Amino acid sequence: MAVRWLCSLFGKPFDGGKRTMDHGSQQPQTQQMPGPFPGYSGPRGPYPGQHPALLRLDELQREIANLGPQVCSYSGLQSDREYKRLERELTRLLLEVDKVETEGRPELQQARKRAAGEVEGLLRYLEGNATHPSRLAIEELTQEAQNMLNEGVVGPFRQGQAQDAFEISEELVEAVQDVAMRLAQVKTGGSVPLRKARYKALTRVCAVQEILEGRIRTHTLALPLSDDTHEAVQRINQVMAQVSGARCQEVALLMGLSGRDSCTHLARILTELLVELDALDVSSNAAVRNYRKQVVEEINGLLKHLDLEGEGYDTRRYDLAQNDSIREIEAIRGRVSVLREEVLRHGATGQGAELQGLLTHLDQVDTGRNPCIREARRRAVLEVQALITFLDLWEALGRRNPGADEPPPHAAVWRVLASLGQLQAQVLGFDGKRADKSYMVLEELLTKQLLALDAVDPQGDEGTKTARKQAVKHAQNILSYLDMKTDEWEY
Repeated sequence: MAVRWLCSLFGKPFDGGKRTMDHGSQQPQTQQMPGPFPGYSGPRGPYPGQHPALLRLDELQREIANLGPQVCSYSGLQSDREYKRLERELTRLLLEVDKVETEGRPELQQARKRAAGEVEGLLRYLEGNATHPSRLAIEELTQEAQNMLNEGVVGPFRQGQAQDAFEISEELVEAVQDVAMRLAQVKTGGSVPLRKARYKALTRVCAVQEILEGRIRTHTLALPLSDDTHEAVQRINQVMAQVSGARCQEVALLMGLSGRDSCTHLARILTELLVELDALDVSSNAAVRNYRKQVVEEINGLLKHLDLEGEGYDTRRYDLAQNDSIREIEAIRGRVSVLREEVLRHGATGQGAELQGLLTHLDQVDTGRNPCIREARRRAVLEVQALITFLDLWEALGRRNPGADEPPPHAAVWRVLASLGQLQAQVLGFDGKRADKSYMVLEELLTKQLLALDAVDPQGDEGTKTARKQAVKHAQNILSYLDMKTDEWEY
């Protein structure tokens, strides 16, 4: 219900659509009128029934309620046409509310003030999301991707250079992948508009990355065939040339570099090419059949990305917490948390085998080429590995039985490892923030252990060198894990 949602947005309790006002004790109670402002009722002065000011505020309140969901789902910038429309409508409503005459009556003044406050709140919310640092960061990364793709793909195509005439380098693909990873790391603070904006940008960049990687793989195919091979080959070659152009057009569309065409128009063209290919009779030649099959796969690979115009507006899409893979990862993390508590309270009781199984399970989670899901899986893997290395270290410490001839530097490394084991237990159980004193203490103690290892002189003993190197790596991994636990990453 729009009214319930709008009231909850600005911290006003919802009262079932009845907002009562205190009119003093001079007037007797009368039957309330329907609408958002029913508290003022009964004849007063020359007005029979509800006061005209309340009727007008009732109308304006309905308009505000209709605009509320649009404002709170808007994910664009201040320069966008939709932003200007919403701002214009809200400003008009604010002026209309201000025009309502209250005749100095407190109840009317309160009703008008409440309506004006809701409009002002929507204006602040609209502007705050459009100018939020995270929203600007998303736009900056999008423009970075646009520039590199315009220079490396779209520009040469528009200059009349066929796509086959230039190489899509692996460096370009890696640069696009880097943008995708940085987009995945943009903080949204749970804001729906910011999450939508990030997801919309991320899906397009990932789609372009997959298109470019597909083009690199195509270079390994022995295509096209000679026209003399079969009578249908000439037409398949022509379709293949059109597909190469469509690939560049699709990159331009997905990245907002084409102002004339639409994804729907390109999808229709590609579908017509599929129909034409299907009508070709190539049953007598296996090589031509395989060639046609590869061209069809190219077209289908492009078509699957052309439904992104509405991407990011479906709750299940932009809200990765509802994603099946994320839910699977979270279920595994929940089990890891239980095992971690068991280990910290009761010690190792055979959890190693189950932890290895959880690693295998995580490796099988489908990330769908989504950087956010890949990062979620990576972090879950690190959580499992941290617990496994903790168990391995304590098992090694328990089995340790040094001889009388053990070199002192080697013994010094093991003493540091024992200290690291105790510190790692604290890190595994840590559930705070970087600003917490306990975090700074742990970080300092771990750094001291690294310095202690650095001070160990192996004296030419290869075993001590190897042990010290492994201990340094272990300490660094603990520091990295502590850092990961406190970086406030989100889906």
